[in-house]
Amino acid sequence: MHSFDAQADALLAQMTLEEKIAQLGHQAPAIERLGLPEHNWWNEGMHGISRAGIATVFPQSIAMAAAWDPEALQRVADVVSTEARAKHHEFARHGDRGIYKGLSLWSPNINLYRDPRWGRGHETYGEDPYLTGQLVQAFVRGAQGDDPAYLKTIATPKHFAVHSGPEKDRHSFNATASARDLNETYLPAFRRSVEAGAASIMGAYNRLNGEACCASAWLLKSILRDEMGFDGFVVSDCGAIADIALHHKLAADLAGAAAQALVAGCDLSCGCENDDLPQALARGEITEAVIDLAVRRLLRARFALGLVDGQKTPWDETPYDVLDSAAHRALAREMAAAGTVLLQNNGVLPLAREITSIAVIGPNARSFEALLANYYGTPSHYVTPLDGIRAAVSGATKVTYAEGCHHTKSSDNSWGERARAGFSEAVIAAERSEVVVLVLGLTALLEGEEGDAANSDGGGDRVRLTLPGVQEDLLRAVLKVGKPVVLVLLNGGCVQLPPEAAQCAAVLEAWYPGEEGGSGLADVLFGDVNPSGRLPVTFYQSVADLPPFHDYSMRERTYRFFSGEAAFPFGFGLSYTRFEYDQFTVPTSVACGADVSLSVCVTNQGSRDGHEVVQLYAGRQLVAFRKVFVARGQRVTVQLTAEARDFAKVHSDGHSSVAPGSLHLSVGGHQPDAVSTRLAGSANLNATVGLLGDEFKILGPLPTSVEPGSA
Repeated sequence: MHSFDAQADALLAQMTLEEKIAQLGHQAPAIERLGLPEHNWWNEGMHGISRAGIATVFPQSIAMAAAWDPEALQRVADVVSTEARAKHHEFARHGDRGIYKGLSLWSPNINLYRDPRWGRGHETYGEDPYLTGQLVQAFVRGAQGDDPAYLKTIATPKHFAVHSGPEKDRHSFNATASARDLNETYLPAFRRSVEAGAASIMGAYNRLNGEACCASAWLLKSILRDEMGFDGFVVSDCGAIADIALHHKLAADLAGAAAQALVAGCDLSCGCENDDLPQALARGEITEAVIDLAVRRLLRARFALGLVDGQKTPWDETPYDVLDSAAHRALAREMAAAGTVLLQNNGVLPLAREITSIAVIGPNARSFEALLANYYGTPSHYVTPLDGIRAAVSGATKVTYAEGCHHTKSSDNSWGERARAGFSEAVIAAERSEVVVLVLGLTALLEGEEGDAANSDGGGDRVRLTLPGVQEDLLRAVLKVGKPVVLVLLNGGCVQLPPEAAQCAAVLEAWYPGEEGGSGLADVLFGDVNPSGRLPVTFYQSVADLPPFHDYSMRERTYRFFSGEAAFPFGFGLSYTRFEYDQFTVPTSVACGADVSLSVCVTNQGSRDGHEVVQLYAGRQLVAFRKVFVARGQRVTVQLTAEARDFAKVHSDGHSSVAPGSLHLSVGGHQPDAVSTRLAGSANLNATVGLLGDEFKILGPLPTSVEPGSA
């Protein structure tokens, strides 16, 4: 991308102080005399363009993370940016440059899903910093394009930094994180997003070690710009600058808060706080030079998007009819199937299309909400699990539907309506079927953002991991019929299944699968797609396994630090075929600080073609992966490289290094733990590489203007 520095400087020199200040809010007004149209910076594109009418709704981010396929995610982001261009230009032709119609996408959410109770965790790419880092780079590349001069759209990884609940406290909460946890867990994905060229970063609501994230020079200058090399603009989360005064109590008023944020390096306010900057100027809390720096960064981004009169970009004539087109829907269907994780199977799957009868039961079987998650657009049509199954079976197959129970209702009411009133219909349907597909789970009404998750127990977060309402009782009632039960879960975060779930013939995790979710699910159920999804999060056995939600230490969190036994581990997922690994070839030694390149052979020993996710771990840390296609009976050699920075030891001050000694590597279709080995029926291959020479520093210590762990 051309820097457009000279153009931005020339435009800035012609602007009045009042015009400059007006450009610092997300609703930037036009300056007609300078050829600068109105622009609203706020748009959402997490899994499709949101809140502005018809658009392709892809599976939620956590579902696409479960595909473990950066190349596919890049294709999705490319489609999202294409639809953003189509909408923006057509709306602009009609004089509409309002909210959700601009070209800066406030996506993706790359905060670590450190705790399954967090309501917004399903917006993320999971709990692992390496997997998240690979996926955010793919999203940034797809969203911003590869034109040498212009950006297709702007990607905005968020929320910087150390932000993952509790939702109800997010405007006032102080996240305390050690230097080691920062550099080992919370910052790596942001570092990789900067390396991919992200043109914008969004700051978080919370404080980090005592400083408001949107007013921390330590975070926004010392770490983001100086250490990571970020050269774009920073935008606040919406209302976060007001929080500095109103909730964090770190400024006397909104003028002071706006000045603090701008001085620290937060260039753009999502909100109106910068309207008070003249008061801060009069008090000497900010200078016009600081304002100029922020405006210059924003103008440079406007030029890079081609949003100044007289500019032409390759996407100006993107046709409006690309929105939710057949090709885009096909990709949504592909991603829905690719992210589906087979957790359990006694051989009942895949189903035969000629099956005589199927009962489709459950509150999520025909739920639109369970397809869409949050931050969604409007599909031209929806395909629920019931729709997908009906379309997939032969004309001779009888498909019976019963809701079974309300999604959340757990008690009878005074009018005589019983929470379990639908059980009898569900049992009758099961009795008259050859197999049952039972679709249970959550919706974004139960897990989501503060204020959006209307039925959440914790202000958007969950306080329990079990299925809501009487869904567990419905599962038990259907199992008692004695027919094979395929349990399908539609949800964002992990769910704790009752012990009786072990009696299910199969269990599928299908997440919030998007507008084509039912079609993608049917593709897996009937064997058109061999399931290749792998969990991007740990499924815990109980909420009792978790540390306190407010504790941001990584002790006992995620697969890397959890010492208990998971119900289903990170990286786990089954297939309809069987893969075997051999010839794990690694160098006997490498120099300290060098990357480690290796190979392994994967053979498909089963009767079906399939994709395998080859996972490489250094100790308990994922350091490389690759999704490969292996035809039945065929064998492929997979090349992997572990970067030294991903297996380096992070020290208490945040610096990391590789020391002489031994590096223990493990490769396979899952992580190298006893639970994965037992559930998958196969063990990983292991090898040791000698690290020779002197200790090699990978990353220096964190800047110390704020003491990590201070209040």
